Amino acid sequence: MTVSLPLVVVLGFFAWGAVRFLGVRVWIVVLIALFGFWLSRTFLAPGIESGTRSGVTVINGSHLDE
Repeated sequence: MTVSLPLVVVLGFFAWGAVRFLGVRVWIVVLIALFGFWLSRTFLAPGIESGTRSGVTVINGSHLDE
């Protein structure tokens, strides 16, 4: 059985877990999210997107080989 989740859902789950179980303050999570939005408008955005896609492909590929 294959389950497909958008990356934003997975990251949201980790953010919720960090706030809930690790004691990370909510304002830090908001600040990091805002930084991501601002970073997406810079010249680094295509490289970050390409790297993220490559990483997801590697992770998904390793599960398909098993």
